[in-house]
Amino acid sequence: MDAVGGTPGEYAETHTVALPGDADTLAATFPALQPSAEWWAARPADSRLVGLVVVRDDMPSVVAQRDALAQFGVPIDGFRHPAPETGESWTERLTRLFGRLGTGDVVVVADKHALGRGVDEEIRTVAELRRRGVIVKVLGHDRA
Repeated sequence: MDAVGGTPGEYAETHTVALPGDADTLAATFPALQPSAEWWAARPADSRLVGLVVVRDDMPSVVAQRDALAQFGVPIDGFRHPAPETGESWTERLTRLFGRLGTGDVVVVADKHALGRGVDEEIRTVAELRRRGVIVKVLGHDRA
């Protein structure tokens, strides 16, 4: 109970706000929801952009992924073609990647599925990167 005689939830005012049904109309209503290249490309000072390219049958080609990363601004200087035949497990590869990243670094992937072989792996990968202070940017969300 508070000094007014009720709990905070009892005297809080609520109002229904009418929102347009069309997402495009909604985005135009709120400037913060409008696309911004500056916001999307933002990253902490002195951070590194690290591109992750994955070779799998369900992924775009290595060239397509690399081109998307280059278009975003990821430097391609030290690009190494992924080698699926290395015998490393997905967990071992991620551990190797995590060991090269520091707080504030930005991992950029062309497709959300580069972060795992399924939704559970993708969620675990993003959670682990966030726990380590690494920012994740996904350029493509088009596929299911």
